[in-house]
Amino acid sequence: MPITRLNHAVLYVRDVEASVAFYSNVLGFRKLDMLPDGFDGAAFLQAEGSTNDHDLGLFQIGSDASASAAGRPTVGLYHLAWEVDTLAELSRIKAALGAAGALTGASDHSTSKSLYGKDPDGIEFEVAWFVPTDQLDEIVLEGRKGISRLDLDAEVERYGAGTVGGVGRP
Repeated sequence: MPITRLNHAVLYVRDVEASVAFYSNVLGFRKLDMLPDGFDGAAFLQAEGSTNDHDLGLFQIGSDASASAAGRPTVGLYHLAWEVDTLAELSRIKAALGAAGALTGASDHSTSKSLYGKDPDGIEFEVAWFVPTDQLDEIVLEGRKGISRLDLDAEVERYGAGTVGGVGRP
């Protein structure tokens, strides 16, 4: 059977409450009441627009945990990527990441417009808006071969702040 999408991710973190605060305050996740009473050191979160049981699991391993070395001397996950519906939402997240000191980059992949950030443990993630399928012209599709600096204001001007994007949407 083919895989259709990523349902959730689970991360090991140093401080689960700090991570819950970050993902809630900056990215709009909400903490779910899914743990048995007395079970500490874990949390399950759901993205604002999600219908998943949960989108993110967090498991605390303590303040002595080393930073991830993935991509340097070890293999491992590079980053997670979440999709937003509109450029207005991407702009809101850009401001929230900036205010939290967590914005690490912004790229125009032609078919997608992406922000990059790091959580309190330095775990990297991407938040992206995808050009609607009906607006994928030859210029946009040819641009997939490169990455350029994201000018979010210009993209809002081009596509509109409220235009719903997304892979596979009409």
